[in-house]
Amino acid sequence: MTDALRPLLTTYAYNILGSLHDAKDIVQDAYLKFMQANTEHIENKKAYLVRTVINLAINLKNRQQQLIDSYPGEWLPEMVATDAADTILNKKDVLSYSLLVLLEKLNPKERAVFILKEAFDYEHEEIAQALDLTVENSRKLLSRAKSKLREPAPQADSTVPADYVSKYMEVIRNGDTSKLEQLLHKDIVVISDGGGKAVAFRNPVAGIQNVAKLLMAIKHKYYAQFREVQKEINHQPALFYYQGDELVTAMVFVIENGQLLNVYFMRNPDKLKILQESL
Repeated sequence: MTDALRPLLTTYAYNILGSLHDAKDIVQDAYLKFMQANTEHIENKKAYLVRTVINLAINLKNRQQQLIDSYPGEWLPEMVATDAADTILNKKDVLSYSLLVLLEKLNPKERAVFILKEAFDYEHEEIAQALDLTVENSRKLLSRAKSKLREPAPQADSTVPADYVSKYMEVIRNGDTSKLEQLLHKDIVVISDGGGKAVAFRNPVAGIQNVAKLLMAIKHKYYAQFREVQKEINHQPALFYYQGDELVTAMVFVIENGQLLNVYFMRNPDKLKILQESL
């Protein structure tokens, strides 16, 4: 019975950590703690495991933050292919990629409270019990989280035509900078994560003209011979570039009102390996 909870528990951990690799380790640690405990005295085994996973994830996220602070260039969460058929996660409960990026503004406890309340519809009483807080502290953490976020993250736009990425690819292939600029939102920002192990731009690139030049240059100077595959990452449209059988770049598109608001490039080979193994 408890092993059937593994996908749900992994989803909780992934949403808090932004790392599928670490999430799976956390869940395994939680099961080990559960097996070592006197389970006869645990009335609600699911609640026990959820609470253990969430608190282990919060503790790891605190440690992870120190690594992120010294990370070479921009740090992006690990990506999950939500159109893949694996059962590691409850795919429908995986947060959108744009929201995962935005949640990096929060400290781990604020992040956990926000996710439990906003994504999983927990009551503050349930959150307080899971995180060993008072109900008042839970409310304060949620309020603080919303204040830090200010605006809700752009979600996967349900109005995006199925062929949107195909049109983007066609415009790029044709080298039509004018048409590309029309696809870009005025607040467009592009972020790339190379992890110090792959070529990537260390700082975000913003502005329609700057981003248009960048996207054109990347395609025609570096990716012209690479195989392109359309995918879905964290419920948002994505484009994979393969060199032979190796995934070398994953792009996630955040689309708002029919225009590209953000593009996230994953170039870190370690994170790409984890993504490719899950396909």
